[in-house]
Amino acid sequence: MNVVIFGKGFGQPLQINLSGRSAGALAVLIVGVLGSVMFGAGYWYSAQTGSGISQTEVSILSQEVVAQQESIAETRQQTEDTLDALAIRIGQLNARVIRLDAVGRRLTEMAELEDGEFDFESEPAMGGPEENYVAGSNIAVPEVLTVMAQLDTQLDNREAQLGVLQNVLSNQNLSDRVYPKGLPVRSGYMSSYFGRRTDPFTGKPANHQGVDFAGKAGAEIIAVADGVVTWSSDRYGFGNLVEINHGNGYSTRYAHNEENLVAVGEEVRKGQTVALMGDTGRATGPNLHFEVLRNGRRVNPAAFISQAD
Repeated sequence: MNVVIFGKGFGQPLQINLSGRSAGALAVLIVGVLGSVMFGAGYWYSAQTGSGISQTEVSILSQEVVAQQESIAETRQQTEDTLDALAIRIGQLNARVIRLDAVGRRLTEMAELEDGEFDFESEPAMGGPEENYVAGSNIAVPEVLTVMAQLDTQLDNREAQLGVLQNVLSNQNLSDRVYPKGLPVRSGYMSSYFGRRTDPFTGKPANHQGVDFAGKAGAEIIAVADGVVTWSSDRYGFGNLVEINHGNGYSTRYAHNEENLVAVGEEVRKGQTVALMGDTGRATGPNLHFEVLRNGRRVNPAAFISQAD
């Protein structure tokens, strides 16, 4: 096969004589070059316009996806932190409820309420008609926090109220225990009263500043109120004497004892045995001479004895 090439660069037409094999190779080469050019052009065109999205836009979208993933991770961490904070706050509120239950049980005991009248061990009784649940009324986290803050305020108010009530009841209980009241002996009878009487030793009228209880030697003598022992020894006319200061201006005396069982400075409780009955001092036989003093002045014990529980 003869190929003739014309051009200005050639002085005369260039003639190339190709054999059959050479002609086939040239044809393949030309087809390959043309195919490569067409494939490259098609790829470039597809990349630029075929998908509708340029490389720049793809890059921007990739960056947005990364930013969204980071935002989701941050939101998840914030949610976990919020749940942890809620769990801690719920634990604190639960601890306060436990303390309030303890205070409530103590107040119930102090108030001497009947069993079952106010039971802190069980849930409070509640009632009311059933209401339909409103769809879409799920509570969001901020609303939960608001409700918990309101509950916290209510708990503060309840704690303050229960604290005041406890103080009132404690003071009432304390006042009751330090106020002289009741019999100073476990057995015996009143043999002499407060006021004018005939002195058993002289037979003359005399002023008796207490009351006497006759009984058996060694009978128990008990404190009529809480207090502190201010005297426990022999005193002229009284024999072995125990004197107890109860505060609020009150004191009591227990005289003619066979034996004193408490010492000066010792704290005693109401109903505690402080001495044993005897006839020491100016006494005609085993008895207790009992006096009540208010602001240092001896008063009639009968008014306090009559208030026995």
